[in-house]
Amino acid sequence: MPRTSKVWLSQEQQDDFELFARSRTLAARLVQRAQILLMAAAHKPDREIALALGIARQTVALWQERFVEQGIAGIEKDAPRSGRPRTILPPQIDEILRMTTRQTPPDATHWSTRTLAQVSKVSFSTVGRIWRSEASPCEDVQAEQ
Repeated sequence: MPRTSKVWLSQEQQDDFELFARSRTLAARLVQRAQILLMAAAHKPDREIALALGIARQTVALWQERFVEQGIAGIEKDAPRSGRPRTILPPQIDEILRMTTRQTPPDATHWSTRTLAQVSKVSFSTVGRIWRSEASPCEDVQAEQ
C-alpha cells in the first residue's frame, strides 16, 4: 500500500517551490527537494515520486518528514554528520596547553611545535592546531601574573 504524504503547502510555499524546482542556479539538491515536496503536495505516492526523480523511496520520505517537522529550514541544509571520532581527547589537549603555558623545555626558553610534539607523542601539526584553536599561550601566562 503506497504511503500518502502529510505535506501541505501554502500558496506562497507552492509558488516558492515551483521557482526552486525550475531554477538553474540553485544547488541541485535544493531543486530536487522542491520537486519532491511539490509532487508530495499533489498527493503522489512516495514510490511514484522516487521513480520520477530517480532516487530512493527512503530519500523521498526523509525530505517530506524533515519539511513537516522543520519547514523550509529543514530542507535548506543537510543535517550535521558525526564525522571522524577524535583521536586527541580533551585531557591530552589540556595537558599540551598546560605544558605550553606553565613549563619550559630543557635547554630552551619556550616550546616549539616539534619539541612539544616529541614530548607529548603527537605530531607537530597537531600541536599547531591546538595552539591555533586556543587563545594565545602568552595571553594566559600574562593573565596569571
